[in-house]
Amino acid sequence: MSLMDDFKAQVHAAVVEAIGDDSIQFPVEDSSMPGVDVAVPCFAMAKALKKAPQMISDELAGRIQPSGLIGSVVSAKGFLNFTVDASALVSNVLSEIVERQSEYAHKAPTGLTVNVEHTSTNPTGPIHVGRARNPIIGDTLARCLKRCGHDVVTEYYVNDVGRQVVVLTWGVNNVSDAEADEEREEHARTIGQNEKERDKTDHRLVANYRVANKRLEADENVKAEIADMLRRFEAGDAEVIDTVRHTAEIMLDGLRETLSAINVTLDRYTWESGYIADGTARNVVERLCESEYAGRTEDGACYVDLKDFGVQGKNTLFTFTRSDGTTLYTTRDLAYHLDKFTRADRIIDVLGEDQKLGSKQLCSALEILGSEKQPEPLFYAFVSLPEGKMSTRKGVVVYLDDLIDESVARAYQEISSRRSDMSEERMREIARIIGVGAIRYNIVRVQPEKQFVFKWEEALNFDGNSGPYVQYVHARTCSLLRKAGEFEKCTDASKLTDEYELKLVKVLSKYGDILDAAGNMKKVHLLPAYGHELASAFNQFYAYVSVLDAGDRRDARLTLVDCTRIVLADVLDCLGMGAPEEM
Repeated sequence: MSLMDDFKAQVHAAVVEAIGDDSIQFPVEDSSMPGVDVAVPCFAMAKALKKAPQMISDELAGRIQPSGLIGSVVSAKGFLNFTVDASALVSNVLSEIVERQSEYAHKAPTGLTVNVEHTSTNPTGPIHVGRARNPIIGDTLARCLKRCGHDVVTEYYVNDVGRQVVVLTWGVNNVSDAEADEEREEHARTIGQNEKERDKTDHRLVANYRVANKRLEADENVKAEIADMLRRFEAGDAEVIDTVRHTAEIMLDGLRETLSAINVTLDRYTWESGYIADGTARNVVERLCESEYAGRTEDGACYVDLKDFGVQGKNTLFTFTRSDGTTLYTTRDLAYHLDKFTRADRIIDVLGEDQKLGSKQLCSALEILGSEKQPEPLFYAFVSLPEGKMSTRKGVVVYLDDLIDESVARAYQEISSRRSDMSEERMREIARIIGVGAIRYNIVRVQPEKQFVFKWEEALNFDGNSGPYVQYVHARTCSLLRKAGEFEKCTDASKLTDEYELKLVKVLSKYGDILDAAGNMKKVHLLPAYGHELASAFNQFYAYVSVLDAGDRRDARLTLVDCTRIVLADVLDCLGMGAPEEM
């Protein structure tokens, strides 16, 4: 329990004691009023107590005496307004940060395993900007959940089954280097790109895929070869499955390189083809066919009718086999989730907004299969870019690799214009930290389901609600501590009584609640908002309170600076961002 949670619990207990009846329900709410930390609205008690809210609040305020964490209580317009005791707040919060350091606000182990599936982009080409929210939201959520005390496993579901990946595999094995090179040159001419193709496997092999598709459309023999590969794959032919998986692995190397560039790593890669090879997809088919909701189309495809599960209109029929009896992605997805349920207590799927229907159908089919667990979807809207902002690939898909490179380049320009005393190598290093951080912060700060346009003037703003701003404030705390040199850690509340000091400590005290909401409640957008609030509170403190020349308050104020540094560094790490010590 955080200090503010403890404070709210004490407020609740004090109000119950003042009422003299523990059956009366009332909320204890955070307050946005200046000088008020939490408020208890008395309107909900009016009926039970048969009095006006203002009269209730006046009477209760007279019965409650400040004690423990309760510093004061005031009646106002039917509300009981409470403030936390400043001395207890300062000493408790700073002592805990000094003691726990980077573990501050992290919860004790819960014993629960949480599986977070994210990214899972098809291994047939690079990750494009539109899907960039998926790995960044998923990775940030996983980091929050770990701080909530859970055992977290991040997972990538590799879609190595289906026409696209088989066509790619055929192209990798049958298209010559000369053909692929010619295709790359032709594609570059088509989009007006003078730059050389990026030398990454996920970019390079796209040319093989494009050639294979052209050959597929023009050559009946190629069409027959690919159709045969698809049939053999679905039948569980180990040779074909291994060949396709090998191609997917090559593509994944490039995708992993992109993910690594934005500080995303995954714990587990699960292959869709595995559910064909081990027979579990076929088992799902058999179980669904036995259900009372099962049926067949005129051409023999199997489905379950989901109209009794809240699915409406033409989407009520959830097809799980083709007319020839072969399984579909939906069938294998069911097998995959049943597998995940055996490995985790809680399942979270990070999905694009276009998957809402599919997720609902999946959950309904799992219910038909008798599953007691359900996955929790976390939907996000796709990223878009303002017209003309990415000139390297105007008119075609913009890849995440392009966005990363552009962000780092822009960060370097900003740093080099500000610093003439820094080595080239150091400027490049910090530019990468800032550039990557700017992307991650800017993408997470917007609530996932809200539409989002990525704008450079927002992402790389060193003075606004942005990653560089929070990183800059962290660097400022480090600079201040370097100038100070050695000092004694001091958590004496009598030395920290300025309003800006108290405001900063109150923001520090909220970190545990933010982690709980961002992790357990999947509200990851609250984390960057908190980082900005903390950075802004520190800047106000820094502007109005002397630190290095503070007499007998110097050690206490430097301790507050160090505590801010510790929490800011953890916020940045939780966001998957670097915490530079200079900028």
